[in-house]
Amino acid sequence: MVLLAAAVTTRSGKAILSRQFIEMPKPRIEGLLAAFPKLMSAGKQHTFVETDSVRYVYQPLDQLYVLLITTKASNILEDLDTLRLFTRVVPEYCGSMTESDVFDNAFSLIFAFDEIVALGYKESVNLSQVRTFVEMDSHEEKVYQAVRQTQEREAKQKMREKAKELQRQKYEAQKRGVSSMSYSGGSSGGSINVMPQVGDTASTYSEPRRPAPAPARPTGPSRALKLGKKARDADSFVDQLQSEGEQVAPRAPAGGPAAARAAPAVPVSSEPVALLVAEKLTLVAPRDGGLQNLELHGQMTLRITDESLARLQVQVVNNDTRGLQTQTHPQVDKDAFRGQSTIRLKNVQKPFPVNTDVGVLRWRYQTTDESAIPLSINCWPSENGSGGCDVNIEYSLEDKNMELSDVVISVPLVRGTGDPVIAECDGTYTHDSRRPALLWNIPIVDGDNASGSMEFSAGGTPGDFFPVTVSFTSQKSMADIRVTGVTSVDTNEAIKHSVNVSLFPEKYEIV
Repeated sequence: MVLLAAAVTTRSGKAILSRQFIEMPKPRIEGLLAAFPKLMSAGKQHTFVETDSVRYVYQPLDQLYVLLITTKASNILEDLDTLRLFTRVVPEYCGSMTESDVFDNAFSLIFAFDEIVALGYKESVNLSQVRTFVEMDSHEEKVYQAVRQTQEREAKQKMREKAKELQRQKYEAQKRGVSSMSYSGGSSGGSINVMPQVGDTASTYSEPRRPAPAPARPTGPSRALKLGKKARDADSFVDQLQSEGEQVAPRAPAGGPAAARAAPAVPVSSEPVALLVAEKLTLVAPRDGGLQNLELHGQMTLRITDESLARLQVQVVNNDTRGLQTQTHPQVDKDAFRGQSTIRLKNVQKPFPVNTDVGVLRWRYQTTDESAIPLSINCWPSENGSGGCDVNIEYSLEDKNMELSDVVISVPLVRGTGDPVIAECDGTYTHDSRRPALLWNIPIVDGDNASGSMEFSAGGTPGDFFPVTVSFTSQKSMADIRVTGVTSVDTNEAIKHSVNVSLFPEKYEIV
């Protein structure tokens, strides 16, 4: 078989795209393409037509023709087999099969044609191999991208650490300035205890406060280092980080600690004490049932905006019975937590840091027991005999105490097969043609709306509709760790506080 050229034309014979596989002058190929519509017989259905020198093998595809030009000596059976592969490749890159769509994807089609035919002879490839060759998936590129992302994360981490260091230096400089104005002489010792979030290394910074008498102002110009300039540099550096989307600890305003207590930079709650319980869930389940892995990570963060309330303790209740692993911050009294479920510092005379997010407790849970699945997904595709599948998918809330909001179940689709046909749907749906995927949206899944189903038809094989991914948010803790009260260490009086709970899936897949 010698394949001279492959082309995509309109029904009227207008050539949209043509790829020659052997050398021939431009007028020659233009003449062959122009002669094709004149050879078509009205009212007759054929797959090929011949002239004295060449054979045209073609197949209609919506409003277009996929056309192969071969020599008359080529094997017609091989020609038809090659034509079938071309007719599968064209819809792969042209979803709507229109003239403009072919123009937009012309280069991708040419690259795919070159993978099918080389020097006029068909290569031994299938559609999946053509797709892989065109995408040029490279293991070395993936390794390079992974290394680059790691370097970027390390650089951002160093930037955050540098920003914290500049903030600490600025804060220390402001405290020394306040002390020198408050005292006329003498010295006093003190220390600043900084408690990082859970996951960081606990550090204690100590800085002796030694106020000195104010020196006489020199008469000439001064070239001494000015703290104000350093503070402005720190502000500029932190502002740059925040403009890039990085989370940086709030800056202490000018005026020292008193001003910081009066006007916190980023108030997170209207109450002077705020607790945030954040959990992230990772779940991978097989499509045939069971559970491959479930992992839950949670952390409780404390933020105090009133210094007079910094000496406090938090009472919690852990109702979990599944073997949850908990860990307190190194500065938290572990005996008090184990015996009384109370979170307080080892040294009760020391206060918690003010205007700082402090991670005081974290927990972890991992299992392969399918009874721990909060929301089960059953996706059942079956071939319908017309080149596609009928897909039935349903969800079921296994833990009736949970309440999930903004649930989105994403089912992947095969590119180039058109829009799915929805037969039944509890909720709403959208077709994302760019991914492509069918997004099933359910606003609330709770005890009153614990199950639902959707049925649709789309092109592809049963394996093309996996993995199914799920996203949602919830204001209920999956670990069931609750804050029951916050009291003062000195007076044991209740302190007004707020508790915010957030649960979201970092990865939730049915594979």
